[in-house]
Amino acid sequence: MKISIFGLGYVGAVSLACLARDGHHVIGVDIDATKLRLITEGKTPVVEEGMVELMRQVAASGRVSVTTDAAEAVLGSEISLVCVGTPSAPNGSQDQGAILRLAAQMGKALAGKREPHVVVFRSTLVPGTVEGVLRPIVERESGKKDGVDFHLCFQPEFLREGSSIKDYDKPPFTVVGANAAPAHDKLRALFGHLPCKYLETSVRSAEMMKYCCNNFHALKITFANETARLCGALGVDPFEVMDLVCQDTQLNISRAYLKPGFAFGGSCLPKDLRATNYLAKTRDVELPMLGAILKSNEEHLELAFDKVVAACPPGRRKVGFVGLSFKTGTDDLRESPLVTLAERLIGKGYELRIYDPEVHLAQLLGANKSFIEQHLPHIGQMLHAELDAVVAGSDLIVLGSSSRPVIEALAARLRPGQQIIDLVRVPAGVLPPERVAGLCW
Repeated sequence: MKISIFGLGYVGAVSLACLARDGHHVIGVDIDATKLRLITEGKTPVVEEGMVELMRQVAASGRVSVTTDAAEAVLGSEISLVCVGTPSAPNGSQDQGAILRLAAQMGKALAGKREPHVVVFRSTLVPGTVEGVLRPIVERESGKKDGVDFHLCFQPEFLREGSSIKDYDKPPFTVVGANAAPAHDKLRALFGHLPCKYLETSVRSAEMMKYCCNNFHALKITFANETARLCGALGVDPFEVMDLVCQDTQLNISRAYLKPGFAFGGSCLPKDLRATNYLAKTRDVELPMLGAILKSNEEHLELAFDKVVAACPPGRRKVGFVGLSFKTGTDDLRESPLVTLAERLIGKGYELRIYDPEVHLAQLLGANKSFIEQHLPHIGQMLHAELDAVVAGSDLIVLGSSSRPVIEALAARLRPGQQIIDLVRVPAGVLPPERVAGLCW
């Protein structure tokens, strides 16, 4: 293919070299004349393992050219990869000055091009930028329409400095946010040979996913470092501990828990976090991230409370809870966020009815019994053995059970106009979507 690459920093320069190596004709575009001269001379503009020899080879192949002219690059290629920088502004926001200027230049260039052109943004961009900010500029300057005369896409890159070439050749996946099949056809032809999944998604999800990945990486590094600080104070080998943690690929290094939902609770996570933070204080060790987890969990519970209050019909304060235990399929009420939510609503004068097929007061024992007696001392008056009584006597339903039979039974008993606050993300097609308000979805 004929490809133009805008921005020849780490991502752009490595992409240029690898694409040219793979047989494509590549036009490199940058405002820095020094970078262009280095590439023309077969030298690398970035310090990166393997780039010296690779750039020498591709420069000698005749498949690489460079320019400062955006129009020349667009007119001479069928796909443009945009890799210009989006650094932080002084206030922490994203400085989009360079990419905004480039969008206008590309729009002007597209005005004089007959064939549909694919523009792939690879720069990290705030979600909504491609469709809400860049597309209007390109359409205005070109007089053409996205999805008809050209295609704007977002493809996050996962190149780590120091191993960029290896990461290019063996990425974890190829994620492309695009709104039209022709764009995916081009990008599959370009990247489909790589040994990974090609994943199609929306432009905004692809933009957000890049931030999510980087934040998760930062989270993992900080978690390991905070663990190491506490280990050091306790005389424990942090490398041995983290190596043991990573041996668990069923829960620790896996998809487990990485699913949006309601706040966590139960007999383990809250108490162990509190104990960890107390232990750190006794050793004068600061653990800001671990110390903030419970506060973040409380914010999630606060969001649910606000959703329930906002959804209750004016003057009608009868709320039905479907599910009460901290996890569906158990009767464990210890530190259940649903119990905490119920307690708060009762404190604000709401009348509750509760149904949980797993919770039977006569069978509660020990700490489980003590907890519920402390937080919901009158639960016996609120707990019902049948779902019908809860649905019939409630103005609003709070769904905290993910049991498919329970949700289907609820769907069959809903009264006209009765709304549901969904804390578990109900599977599609089970409940009328117009009746359901999710927590963050």
